[in-house]
Amino acid sequence: MEQDDRSVPRRRKEDRDPRRLRKGMYILPSVFTTLNIAAGYYAILQVTHGSVTEAWHFDNAAKAIGFAVLFDGLDGRIARMTHTSSDFGRELDSLADVITFGVAPALLAWMWGFRLLSTLFTSTDVVNKLVQLGAIASFLFLIAGASRLARFNIAVNPQPSNPGRPGKKYFVGMPIPAGAGVVAAVVHFSAGDPISSWSMAIAWLLMVIAVSYLMVSTWRFYSFKDIDLRSRQPFRLIILLAMLFAAIWFYSRQVLFVIALLYMFSGVFWRLQWIFRRRGNPPPPAYKEASQTP
Repeated sequence: MEQDDRSVPRRRKEDRDPRRLRKGMYILPSVFTTLNIAAGYYAILQVTHGSVTEAWHFDNAAKAIGFAVLFDGLDGRIARMTHTSSDFGRELDSLADVITFGVAPALLAWMWGFRLLSTLFTSTDVVNKLVQLGAIASFLFLIAGASRLARFNIAVNPQPSNPGRPGKKYFVGMPIPAGAGVVAAVVHFSAGDPISSWSMAIAWLLMVIAVSYLMVSTWRFYSFKDIDLRSRQPFRLIILLAMLFAAIWFYSRQVLFVIALLYMFSGVFWRLQWIFRRRGNPPPPAYKEASQTP
């Protein structure tokens, strides 16, 4: 007796050709990378429109960089979870990071912290020098971030010798999204109001230089890559994440400012811990051959 063909379920086109589904999954990480570039472009536009009377443009630029940090984390996480990493995606992500986390925060740091000093004070040699030094520091931030990305792209297995040889769960040097996040968090904490004193401008100059150095250093920073979202997590972790999201939603200026500074100083903490640990351990005894022993 022949079987009725209608009783046999037809296979979907995706089941017959799994490559179509794979192509769709390749597109998903690129969508978040495109959103990353869009946020960086929007931040640059907002910075160019910022002024003393319209300081909210600077705050919008800082918010856009903050969302870009989220998009940057999602595209890499999704690519690893779906096994859709590709050379094209990595190159596109690096170019997006240069724009969003290099050019945009460097321009924001200069306009918000230095450029508007000449409109608040009488043009003097001190003000002009601060504006010039701020431009140099902002350029150092940009070139340090680009160098950090180049080093990350060519490093197959980054294992620095001096910070205690961290594993894969640590970054070698502060990643460029974190550096841009520090700049954006400080600007967002001030609600976009530009710096209006020489002392604050000098402090901002030193901070931009410090962040630039941390990005090209070999100090270790936690990467959060050892957190597996596909595995079962304790319920208290979900509660903590929900509380963190609620705190960011209602008190974004204070919470993001604290998170950015804590992450920045975490690298300094790990470095100092390694230095003190190395000094506390006595040096190994001198090697002697068997013929030299008494």
